[in-house]
Amino acid sequence: MSLYEKIVKGEEKISLVGLGYVGMPIAVAFAKKVQVVGFDLNAEKIALYKKGIDPTKEVGDEVIKNTTVEFTADAAKLKEAKFHIVAVPTPVNDDHTPDLTPVEGASRILGQNLQKGSIVVFESTVYPGVTEEICVPILEKESGLSCGVDFKIGYSPERINPGDKVHRLETITKIVSGMDEETLDEVAKVYELVVEAGVHRAQSIKVAEAAKVIENSQRDINIAFMNELSIIFNKMGIDTQSVLKAAGTKWNFLNFYPGLVGGHCIGVDPYYLTYKAEQLGYHSQIILSGRRINDDMGKYVAESLVKNLIRADIPVKGAKVAILGFTFKENCPDTRNTKIIDIVNELKEYGIDPLITDETADAGEAKHLYGIEFAERSSIKDMDAVVLAVAHEEFKKLGKPELDAFFKTENTKKVLVDIKGLLNRGDFEDGSYLYWRL
Repeated sequence: MSLYEKIVKGEEKISLVGLGYVGMPIAVAFAKKVQVVGFDLNAEKIALYKKGIDPTKEVGDEVIKNTTVEFTADAAKLKEAKFHIVAVPTPVNDDHTPDLTPVEGASRILGQNLQKGSIVVFESTVYPGVTEEICVPILEKESGLSCGVDFKIGYSPERINPGDKVHRLETITKIVSGMDEETLDEVAKVYELVVEAGVHRAQSIKVAEAAKVIENSQRDINIAFMNELSIIFNKMGIDTQSVLKAAGTKWNFLNFYPGLVGGHCIGVDPYYLTYKAEQLGYHSQIILSGRRINDDMGKYVAESLVKNLIRADIPVKGAKVAILGFTFKENCPDTRNTKIIDIVNELKEYGIDPLITDETADAGEAKHLYGIEFAERSSIKDMDAVVLAVAHEEFKKLGKPELDAFFKTENTKKVLVDIKGLLNRGDFEDGSYLYWRL
């Protein structure tokens, strides 16, 4: 009997190693069909899950309360499973080189609890070769088992989009791969239990790793092009969004928009690809150029705000500025890798200490990572400038009267920076506002 058949019959379990924005929804989805052990090193997070609280807001408290996932911070519980899915972060270091510490640590823990006959599938985004050349040796060393004989490996890159309620695990085609045909078939069948959109069987593990890392690199490059256009058109006095709306009437125009590129994927994955390319003697030209543009956009926004303060005859040093939103993307509490912090830090260089409000964001995480304490929205008043930074639903509802109330009444010009272009530009061209957007 195959491992897949044993899992379906309830004779074997699936484990999820890493229960963040990616791993937890996967665990919950599989638990609707089979037995699942959900492991994470973060005991506080596990305690919340056991209480029926979803700190990620990905599936909601009600789903967590009713799931059959066995949440645990005890690594020994991994011994009860034979099909393991590793979904831990793969960040970059300050010098933009890959930080494989989380995936190496997960491999170490899993190796110490690996049983004969297991299949280990990695979902973390990596450059081609990491699974076989880095993770497998760790698994073998820690377990004393031999890959290909005592256990098998596969790779199936995560495609979950945090905060997205439409494109979910179940509705996105899943890339799967295995070290041999038998493993590939087992991995495919297991994922087909929950992925309604079906699976794509990649030719090899390296092909699957490469496919994932170029998905976000492609988006990064396209957004960088839009950001560069925004910089050019702002110098020309042309509204970028109006240009894109006009160009978008052509059937084959790609609908990308300028913006801040943060988070754990688009702003990170390209560095994994270029790092591997450098090892092979090739220096990226297009990919790293796009990265440089996108990494500098927070500074560009801050500088544009300062220029508008000057145009409004408002003293820059000590200016009262409010920033609405701090997370890396809308309707998601995650503040890790947010590019809003670049705006904050640049404004501080000009002697501006902005007030930041964000009811959606994880306040504890923002305090721990950045030393940021959020202000209540009710305290946002008598401002010289307001930055509408993140397209949270609560900010989309703001109209001109609500925005007017944020500003000083004595200023002849109100400086409004609308990074995401949420507002109708025409509403703020009555002469009382200096309105700016990417």
